[in-house]
Amino acid sequence: MDLPITEPAATAQADAGPLILAVPKGRILTELGPVFARAGVTPAQDLVDEDSRRLRFESSDPGLDMVRVRPFDVATFVAFGAAHIGICGADVLMEFDYDQIYAPLDLGIARCRVSVAEPAATAGTDDPSRWSRITVATKYPNITRRHFAARGVQAEIVSLSGAMELAPSLGLSRVIVDLVATGSTLKANGLVETEVIAPVTSRLIVNRTALKTQPERIGAWIARFRAALDAAA
Repeated sequence: MDLPITEPAATAQADAGPLILAVPKGRILTELGPVFARAGVTPAQDLVDEDSRRLRFESSDPGLDMVRVRPFDVATFVAFGAAHIGICGADVLMEFDYDQIYAPLDLGIARCRVSVAEPAATAGTDDPSRWSRITVATKYPNITRRHFAARGVQAEIVSLSGAMELAPSLGLSRVIVDLVATGSTLKANGLVETEVIAPVTSRLIVNRTALKTQPERIGAWIARFRAALDAAA
C-alpha cells in the first residue's frame, strides 16, 4: 500500500500565502519608516497616507502584506489571528493583556507614557493616600482600575475615546488617565501630569498559534526586526 506523500514543512509554509502585519495609524506608523528600511522591507507608498481608503497593502517582500488599523485594534487583529504579526504600543498590550499574544521585541520607537493628570489649580491640594474613590476619565479602564486598586482606591470610570482633557473642567471627572508624549496638550487645557503609571514604547507582537504553526516564517521576521534594532544601536 502506497503511503501518502507529505510535503516538507518549509514548502507547506511557503504555500500558505503572505503573512499579515498589522500596523497602527498615526505616530507609530510614521516612526516605523527607518525600522522597515533596516529590516529590508519597503511598504506600499500609500501606507502612510491616511487619506488613502485602502486598508491592506502589499510590501516589497511577496511574503508580507500589511494592514493599517486603529492603534487599539492591532492587538485584537493579532490575538484573534486576523494578522500573524503586528506593531503596537505597550499601552495597548497592558490594557488588553491577551494570552494569545507574544511580544518578543521592544522597537524603542514612539516613546511616551500612560499618566494621571489633573487640573493645575487643584493639583497638590489633596492627599491621594486618603482617597477611597475617584472618578477618572480615560480610554484605559483596565489600566486605570488596576493602578488605583493597587492603592486601595476604587476608580469610577468615565469612558472617553478622545478629548480627555476636557473632562475635569466640565465636571465629568476629578482626574484623567491618558497617553502623554510632550505634555503640551495637558498644559494647553490647564492640566498637569501628577503621576506616571507606565512608560510606553512600541512592540513587535506575534500570534502564538501562528508562531507554533509557521515557526520558520514568523521566526524569520522576528530575526529581521531584531537585526534592524541591532543596526540602529
